[in-house]
Amino acid sequence: MKIGAFFADEATTNGVTVRVSPNFLPEQSQVDQGRWFWSYHIRIENGSDKTVQLISRRWQITDGRGNVHHVEGDGVVGEQPILAPNAAHDYVSGCPLPTPYGHMEGHYVMSYGDDKTFVAMIPRFSLVAPATAR
Repeated sequence: MKIGAFFADEATTNGVTVRVSPNFLPEQSQVDQGRWFWSYHIRIENGSDKTVQLISRRWQITDGRGNVHHVEGDGVVGEQPILAPNAAHDYVSGCPLPTPYGHMEGHYVMSYGDDKTFVAMIPRFSLVAPATAR
């Protein structure tokens, strides 16, 4: 995880802010084999006055050719974090693409703990290898 990371994109839903900072990883990419790899740092901040829990996630990943891949599952990186008011949760994950650019977006299903849930939006963010920056 980057200390003092610059979060380029953010979205707030019901007081929960999701911030994203992607980072191209040339050392994990295999450009000659058509594989580019990024990590992304996510910070989820609970600015509401209620405790919330992240239950599940849904990603839409679009490569440079317009091909869309969906990823769904429980929690994030094996956790379903509980965030008290004013608390935050950080995690880092990764994404390979068959093109040097694309984008990701999605949402988390969050619970208030009383069977009430809401969708917290993950902002759309670009994945662009430096050699393809426009």
